[in-house]
Amino acid sequence: MLITVVTIFPEMFPGPLSYSLCGKSLGQLWDLKAVNIRDFAEDKHHTVDDSPYGGGAGMIMKPDVVDRALTAALSAYNGNPKIIFMTAGGSVFTNRVARDLMDGQDGLIILCGRYEGVDQRVVDHWKTHHGMMEVSIGDYILFGGEIPAMVVMDSCLRFLPGIMNNCDSTVHESFEVDLLEYPQYTRPAVWNGVEVPSVLLSGNHKAIDGWRLEQSEIVTRSARPDLWRKRCSDDQV
Repeated sequence: MLITVVTIFPEMFPGPLSYSLCGKSLGQLWDLKAVNIRDFAEDKHHTVDDSPYGGGAGMIMKPDVVDRALTAALSAYNGNPKIIFMTAGGSVFTNRVARDLMDGQDGLIILCGRYEGVDQRVVDHWKTHHGMMEVSIGDYILFGGEIPAMVVMDSCLRFLPGIMNNCDSTVHESFEVDLLEYPQYTRPAVWNGVEVPSVLLSGNHKAIDGWRLEQSEIVTRSARPDLWRKRCSDDQV
């Protein structure tokens, strides 16, 4: 599977993705390509941005340059890769979005914005003609889309067959059923005077499953009441 990042900072990649399971499988189960947007600027200074029409602070990434970079990235694919644009104005990235992005495994292209954003005309064009999605990793602002792109890739790659040692890991994680994950314990059975919950030592898998569900519900109600309300609302549908 090929993932292409379209950015003005290609040297940032693979970055942390070169470690752990992602790094071990890089070049085997998945490949990463970084397309430098500056390579598609036609002036001697490799200009990728300009001042906004109507005035205002900051600079806007030029539509012609971004379009050429995206077109070059798309040309490397035979199938229909998913294309996403990392932007604070996008839909919130979730575990379900990650799973959907990996559905079909035709590849992924990620556009990383910088400055004050990207000219809306090229965004609209790629949304209309290529199904590009606008995605945000949260309600806060970063300097650019590169770190969010790494977050998206790290999450998506967990659904790539063969990359996880335990296939059940992605099924029993937080957010898969609108619940946070239950508390986890390992050896020693007693640490700092605190014992592991006895049910986990019982060998009764039905009881263990019931305890884990109960704990997930308690954690979710406390830490993420919004997620708990969503789960309750879905159950009533």
